[in-house]
Amino acid sequence: MTVEIRRGNTRFLTRVPGRLTRHAFSFGEHYDPERLSFGPMVCHDDHLVRGGQGFEEHAHSDLEIITWVVSGAVRHVDDAGREEVVPAGSLAVLSAGSGVRHAETAVAGAGPTRWVQTWLRPDSTGTEPSYAVAPVDPGARGLVPAPLGVGVEGASLAVAQLRGGDTLELPAAPRVHAYVTRGALLRSSLAEPLVVGDAFCFTDEPAHPVVAAVDTQLLVWTFAS
Repeated sequence: MTVEIRRGNTRFLTRVPGRLTRHAFSFGEHYDPERLSFGPMVCHDDHLVRGGQGFEEHAHSDLEIITWVVSGAVRHVDDAGREEVVPAGSLAVLSAGSGVRHAETAVAGAGPTRWVQTWLRPDSTGTEPSYAVAPVDPGARGLVPAPLGVGVEGASLAVAQLRGGDTLELPAAPRVHAYVTRGALLRSSLAEPLVVGDAFCFTDEPAHPVVAAVDTQLLVWTFAS
């Protein structure tokens, strides 16, 4: 049973013209043997991107790539002929499977675009690639299950939209990753206040209540192993 608080100001930083990325795990030239993965999660990046900028066409295979758009909008284009604009408050799931080439850019005119992207190791490799987008009800309270599944047994994502003073119970699970995308959580028995970019990482913990200090958005992953 462990509780780890990963602060946003300790994440690895990548700065390139038009983009700032904060990495939770070892990535590219950033390496820390203590931060390679959390269960099936091998990447958790928070991108802030100028309109028209982003990631030019590149390849992926055998990954589940889950994108949550916090603000602005993201344009996805891939080699299967798909082109989608993913607005704020929506989720996109790319199952890379046997291989896909795609590009992701911030839509010009939508203001600075911020998206949080998670990569998971899938249960099966070499599958047919797929891509899907779905919105999450912005008025729903508490933990709202993501409307799209991922190819990892026992992995699920929920989005929590809280108002200041709301209490939310983070679920009990073998692993829980709860990330503050907006707002802040009050000081608790677990930690000093958590702010944007901070995360709880629970391993074999019971359910824990948290309280929003102001209007707050959380991304909460649960994993069976």
